[in-house]
Amino acid sequence: MAGPAISVAASMVLGGVLIAAIGRDPFEVYQKLFVDTLGNTYGIGQVLFKATPLILTGLSVAFAFRAGLFNIGAEGQMTIGAFASAWVGFTFTSLPWVILIPLCVAAGFAAGAFWASIAGYLKARFGSHEVINTIMLNFIALALVSYLVNNIYLVPATIHTPEISPNAYLHRFDELTGLFKGSPFNLSFVIALLACCLMYYIIEKTPTGYRIKTLGLNRNAAVYAKMNPGRLTIAAMAIAGGFAGLGGLNFVNGYKHYFEIGFTENAGYVGIAVALIARNNPFAIIAIAVFFGILEYGGLTVNTIVPKEIVTILQGVIILMIITLTRYFDKKLKLKTA
Repeated sequence: MAGPAISVAASMVLGGVLIAAIGRDPFEVYQKLFVDTLGNTYGIGQVLFKATPLILTGLSVAFAFRAGLFNIGAEGQMTIGAFASAWVGFTFTSLPWVILIPLCVAAGFAAGAFWASIAGYLKARFGSHEVINTIMLNFIALALVSYLVNNIYLVPATIHTPEISPNAYLHRFDELTGLFKGSPFNLSFVIALLACCLMYYIIEKTPTGYRIKTLGLNRNAAVYAKMNPGRLTIAAMAIAGGFAGLGGLNFVNGYKHYFEIGFTENAGYVGIAVALIARNNPFAIIAIAVFFGILEYGGLTVNTIVPKEIVTILQGVIILMIITLTRYFDKKLKLKTA
């Protein structure tokens, strides 16, 4: 854990130098950033709201990594999943909540899983690289959903679909408990936590998870053990895509209650950094996603003092330094134990 901790500290120092270079007080900026995000329940709710889709896209990338696959397609998978959840929500409006909410969740997971399985099939059948496949599928997903929204399901004078049924809402915590008052923090966070537990259970407690780990560690060993790498590749990508597909619930069912073009805010790509820094550990992903949530919402709170882009630069520096220094400390540890 030394690598990430030292990396974050060093990044904050570099960020402070950058803030000072534009004529602002780094201590004032950092104080406002952390006080406004963690110093009140509204700020905490905003942070957890921002962290929710990052947990799910981080899980998506991490699960594929465990199979030795690099899933760059969480952005597209989340978009497809969110649209599917919204479609179910505004189509089957007469269903009671006890049926409609699980149906929206299942639709989001299934749509994301289907989209990711396309890349898995192309990898398994033709050997085409999943990085290229998932990148291209991101573009296709965005174009397909844009066509459906703009030409079939558009609400006039907007860029979103009709609203989902109230029976499909994932209620905000301030409505249920009175906590986090005014923030959009909602029950999709519970789904994200359950997804972390599900990933742990699949990977660590099931035969399929054992096979997926074997494939990721040594493909030749998986073949020698008479496992089916093709099926495992498709299955791993499908499950990974399903996790990403659930990421849209936070916006569609928990916040705006409709699908809107461009709602993802690059959460699919930030999820790659979350998974890498968390080393594909589903529970560490929660902590890393919350940290990125602090930076994302914090960037808005300090926008009156410094440009929000400063916080974006800080995010990039943190990612680069964590990846670099973590590898450095890993090498030192291996030398000591050798």
